[in-house]
Amino acid sequence: MIGKLRGLVDAVGEQHAIIDVNGVGYEVFCSSRTLRTLQPGSEVALAIETHVREDAIRLFGFTSEIERAWFRTLQSVQGVGSKVALAVLGTLSPQDLATAIALQDWSAVERTQGVGKKLAQRIVAELKDKAPALSVAGLGAGGVSPAKGEPATPESTAAAEAISALTNLGYQPGPASQAVATAMRELGEGADTAKLIRRGLKELSR
Repeated sequence: MIGKLRGLVDAVGEQHAIIDVNGVGYEVFCSSRTLRTLQPGSEVALAIETHVREDAIRLFGFTSEIERAWFRTLQSVQGVGSKVALAVLGTLSPQDLATAIALQDWSAVERTQGVGKKLAQRIVAELKDKAPALSVAGLGAGGVSPAKGEPATPESTAAAEAISALTNLGYQPGPASQAVATAMRELGEGADTAKLIRRGLKELSR
């Protein structure tokens, strides 16, 4: 199974890119968000999810391991296949998706083409307990995106650290994530970890 590809971007289409690895061109399906970052002739490293079917092998590419994790998790929801999962990730970044789920903001997910109200509500409802773990796993370990080696933004790192701190204090991941999401909305994305924790604690004590 292919788990990662590093090579040159040969071409970019509406739903996929061709990645040239030592003369072999791999067709990789990506979200619209990821495709916008790819430029023909540039070098890229993508985390790869391989789907093997009786009639085909399809590769899905992501700029970070956390994005790939979300792709897998989204498909655990009934009615969400690879196409819808990619569409959601093309509309919302992993952190925006985690925030929408934490706040049960199904309307943010509904902005995705092909996702109606009922499916959006099902996504945020069924994934509310999984979002915090994914957020911490993706942003807490040094704040680095493994696939590209780019540092996470300070605000997203602060949010992940605040969620981790609250769970370490004994709060459940779901409520902790919701509290931090509320704190970020009120204090602004520039709030540091300490402020998010204090505001989160106040929210949890209600």
